[in-house]
Amino acid sequence: MLISFAAAMATLGQFYAKIRCIRKFPNKRPDFDFAKRDKMKRKTNFARMAAASVGLAIALGFLYLAPLRAQSKAPRFEVDPAWPKPLPNLWVTGGIGGVCIDSRDHVFILNRRDLTDNDLDAGHQAPVAIEFDPEGNVVNSFGDPDVTPNTPHGCTVDQEGNVWMTGTGDGIVQKYTHDGSKLLLQIGKRGVVDSSDGSVKGKALNSSHSAFFKPAGIAIDPKNGDIYVADGETPGGNHRIAVFDRGGQFLRQWDLHRTESETGDAYMPVVHCVALDNAGLVYVCDRRGHRIQVFDKMGNFQKDIPVAFEPMSKLPPGPEHEPGALGSAVWIGFSRDPAQKYMYVVNQDNEKIDILDRASGKVLSSFGRVGRQPGEFTYAHFLAVDSKGNLYVTEVGTGKRIQKFKLADGR
Repeated sequence: MLISFAAAMATLGQFYAKIRCIRKFPNKRPDFDFAKRDKMKRKTNFARMAAASVGLAIALGFLYLAPLRAQSKAPRFEVDPAWPKPLPNLWVTGGIGGVCIDSRDHVFILNRRDLTDNDLDAGHQAPVAIEFDPEGNVVNSFGDPDVTPNTPHGCTVDQEGNVWMTGTGDGIVQKYTHDGSKLLLQIGKRGVVDSSDGSVKGKALNSSHSAFFKPAGIAIDPKNGDIYVADGETPGGNHRIAVFDRGGQFLRQWDLHRTESETGDAYMPVVHCVALDNAGLVYVCDRRGHRIQVFDKMGNFQKDIPVAFEPMSKLPPGPEHEPGALGSAVWIGFSRDPAQKYMYVVNQDNEKIDILDRASGKVLSSFGRVGRQPGEFTYAHFLAVDSKGNLYVTEVGTGKRIQKFKLADGR
């Protein structure tokens, strides 16, 4: 194609050279042939038409290639400041300890209820679990705070529409009916953790077949209903992926992968999330390692996907500040195309969402920044993706909100 284009341009150049010669020296030769001149004019017109055709072909080529280049770019998102609608009854949420989405694109959030006295002077404590329809209206709520896990941290909705939740202030995982009216399954005993004395002050044992210690996330295998639990949200708790069958019976467990040189606080094993892709691989948030680790379902290590942390201000480390301790990879979600081309990662250290090519692990782009305005983040912690590709990001700490980010380019 390039050779043909070069040949056409060379021929066109020859035509224009002849044209310039005739125009400049029309009477240089005494035997000037006007018939040849007319013939040359016809060739000139033909050359002009050919040049126009080549230009049109090039233009069409660029028009054709433009969508292909666009498809290679990462998706773009824009915040929807009108989502959700105002909560009813002067409800106020604390930190949002989890977000998950069902097959109808109904969004569930978990309320940590960590309100101030001033919040309660002006409003009412919101329920533990709140369900929104796609437009952002509250359609249901449930959860007895004396029964649900302490400090909610992570939820998911399985293939049958059941809602699962866990909490880092506890040692349990729970499964509820979609409307929350019935507790279907509980692994562990509320208030008892997998430690040397059964309390959160004890030494983590990292071994129980019926309890957890700071469980941080849940994923359900759609093929057989197996339950994958990221057990160990912060240092001092467990540090494993624990797998149970659909009835709650223990199957196996494994720890994060470490090389011989990966030691010390920088590589303290903290498992903050777990997710399964369509191919059956298990993705785990290695919070202190600033990366995602990928395993097969039996726990065999496959690869690391680094997610960098870039400090914006140079602050000395101290008892109240440890740079990079929150984690640059604390939660993940996949795009909804069958190939799951993109992986979205909550980078809490830099308060943004990183967009990665899932297969290669390459960071393609990111959005968001630290702040409290729409589209900005304060303690971004959880993320979920609906069937249309929209993202929902929730914040804990002083953030205490959920934001919707619409897929901007219709992909």
